[in-house]
Amino acid sequence: MASDTTPVSVPAAAPVTAAASGSWTLGDRTVHRIGFGTMRLPQTGRALVPDAVPRDREQAVRVLRRAVELGVNHLDTAAFYFSPLRSANELINRALAPYADDLVIATKVGPGRGLDGEWVEHARTPERLRGQVEENLRQLGRDHLDLVNLRISGTDSVAERFGALAELRQAGLIRHLGLSNIHPHQLAEAQAVAPVVCVQNPYGIGASPEQDAVLRLCGEQGIAFVPFYAIAGAGRESGTGAAEPAQVRAVAQARGVGPAQVRLAWTLHQGPHVLAIPGTGDLAHLEDNIAAGALRLSPEELALLQEAHAG
Repeated sequence: MASDTTPVSVPAAAPVTAAASGSWTLGDRTVHRIGFGTMRLPQTGRALVPDAVPRDREQAVRVLRRAVELGVNHLDTAAFYFSPLRSANELINRALAPYADDLVIATKVGPGRGLDGEWVEHARTPERLRGQVEENLRQLGRDHLDLVNLRISGTDSVAERFGALAELRQAGLIRHLGLSNIHPHQLAEAQAVAPVVCVQNPYGIGASPEQDAVLRLCGEQGIAFVPFYAIAGAGRESGTGAAEPAQVRAVAQARGVGPAQVRLAWTLHQGPHVLAIPGTGDLAHLEDNIAAGALRLSPEELALLQEAHAG
């Protein structure tokens, strides 16, 4: 009798969701530790430049919706994330409104760009900061913002600017406040004005000792630390491109994953208060980034990657 040679179909493995990364709190909101940053969404290639190439709108919308399908409930955005024809806030509004109750959308104020895409002077007055808050509200189609980070350039006082945002929080336009690109003394200064629920600073393998100190300070105080450029590193707005350290390549090869996943996993291993916000406009990269939240590194791997971090 002839044997049955009908091929047996094997179902594809379900993709890893953001829940695998664990959770932490932003004020009174609980979010998964793998979130999504929208800086790269409005364009292909380098971000935050006047001549950026706009990304296909429907592609961007699909990425945002897929991120939420995979459990992402922490989005990072800003009104100054835009390219000709595309704005991150408008894309979020189109893709996700009406918004789920558990979705936390964090934005930032301070920097500004003109309609031509060129940078303008940072907002420093209460009037200009309120104008930026209202612009985010309008673009996102909301009557309040879940979280507003004051983005800083330099080492000068933040008290007046943070106080202006604290007044908007009291007025109900903002739910929670954070800081971005700051030094330790500025965190203490802001905390004397109003509660700080998160700090966004550049961080990843190879970051400076000062950034290590900020990460530890946030952990000691129970403040969420949200690294940006965790994958791009020195590439910043241009994205990845520099040669990966041998230690990162070795761990990636041994685990059968990409270097970006190793970088994200290492960053999440730096403390339970660390929340990653990798961004992409590509669906496959999105799933890889979220899967990094399930990558548990061994003590030996962490020691090897620490060598790369220390340089």
